[in-house]
Amino acid sequence: MDRELTIYNTLTRRKEIFKPLHAPHVGMYVCGPTVYGDGHLGHARPAITFDILYRYLTHLGYKVRYVRNITDVGHLEHDADEGEDKIAKKARLEQKEPMEVVQYYLNRYHKAMEALGVLPPSIEPHASGHIIEQIDFVKKILDAGYAYESEGSIYFDVKKYNKDHHYGKLSGRNIDDLLETTRELDGQNEKHCALDFALWKKAQPEHIMRWPSPWSDGFPGWHMECSAMGTKYLGEEFDIHGGGMDLIFPHHECEIAQSTAALGKETVHYWMHNNMITINGQKMGKSLGNFITLDEFFTGSHKLLAQPYTAMTIRFFILQAHYRSTVDFSNEALQAAEKGLARLTDAYNRLMRLKASKETSGIELKNYRELCEAALCDDLNTPIVISHLYDASKAINTVTDGKGTISEADLEELKSVFNLFMVDLLGLRVSEDSSSSSDAYKGAVDLLLDIRKAAKANKDWATSDKIRDELAKLGFNVKDTKDGFEWSL
Repeated sequence: MDRELTIYNTLTRRKEIFKPLHAPHVGMYVCGPTVYGDGHLGHARPAITFDILYRYLTHLGYKVRYVRNITDVGHLEHDADEGEDKIAKKARLEQKEPMEVVQYYLNRYHKAMEALGVLPPSIEPHASGHIIEQIDFVKKILDAGYAYESEGSIYFDVKKYNKDHHYGKLSGRNIDDLLETTRELDGQNEKHCALDFALWKKAQPEHIMRWPSPWSDGFPGWHMECSAMGTKYLGEEFDIHGGGMDLIFPHHECEIAQSTAALGKETVHYWMHNNMITINGQKMGKSLGNFITLDEFFTGSHKLLAQPYTAMTIRFFILQAHYRSTVDFSNEALQAAEKGLARLTDAYNRLMRLKASKETSGIELKNYRELCEAALCDDLNTPIVISHLYDASKAINTVTDGKGTISEADLEELKSVFNLFMVDLLGLRVSEDSSSSSDAYKGAVDLLLDIRKAAKANKDWATSDKIRDELAKLGFNVKDTKDGFEWSL
């Protein structure tokens, strides 16, 4: 842990040197999905962003406890406090048990995350499995005097809290401005103030998901789950809390208020948020109806898609931009990412086939390990890491083309750099399928190219050109090298 990681802290709005609370242990909590529908590209970005952080912290030598929650109760249709529970609504429409809906979409989410190369978290707690902890947390807030009961529901008293603390510190909002711009909504007359938010909601007779509590049969407010589960698994103070920037307000703002009210101190040391993925400048999301599911990307079945895209292309597309910058979806951008990934993968495969010479000549090799480390230490700057790997690819191609040589030591170092940064830390899979059908496929192409090589040696240019041209029509890229040939699809 001799390298210092600098990360952007949303709370202070500046880069800070990361100093974990209980080094070498790191506690990291990331808001996971609400599992009531298929995941879309917007869900992939936070998963990939914090997967990179998880991988890099582990690489630096930290023991990371990574908690990613599953929201399966309490996220209401209209806003945080009103409307039907999103999962209960899905269950009602599909005539299923709510947990049946949760399990179905959670299985699909896990499958998509595995395809995207996202490592599983250390703990993946469900909100519905921690009702007791959430009730206990509500009791602490009531005892501290920052909440009140109204018609069987418990609400957080934002005005009272703000007198002693600062509600709005994460998002930069001012409570007076919020009060001016907040209108009273139908059904909210049981609150003392429109800004107050539910800690526990009394369930209406038709509400499917309900649990007994000291106040009513009901369910926890959406914000409560993260406060309760974060402190249960990571302690009253922990290092990193992450999620999409759309969660800064009100979700994470309310989390800070809840935890401070219950525990008398702030829980999180570093708040990190990734930016959005947009379509034509608009946030991609279910509420706007402009989302494309990950399955649709993988199959190319959505009307906005010109073709299918692999999971690794999507991962690479996301990593090409810094996690705090906006990424706008377009087929052109994804096709460019596809080509960029193919270029990097080809360089990796060439590198693994290279043979060392006595000395390095005809190429310039920089200290790519140091450059890539510096980029990741600088707030996880994955685009810069990729640019360094591209630069190293030039040297690989030069040696492959017979215009330079590389020593044994330099070759092993370059292989180590690509394996560490491209495969282990960026999580880009490049391993080839070793199945018998794949071996037969590659063997058939190699056989054709061996025939072409023999034809060239015999100056049979017609046969040589025909094989090359026919393979090109099928999508094969054939390149002659000093050792014979190489090809890619």
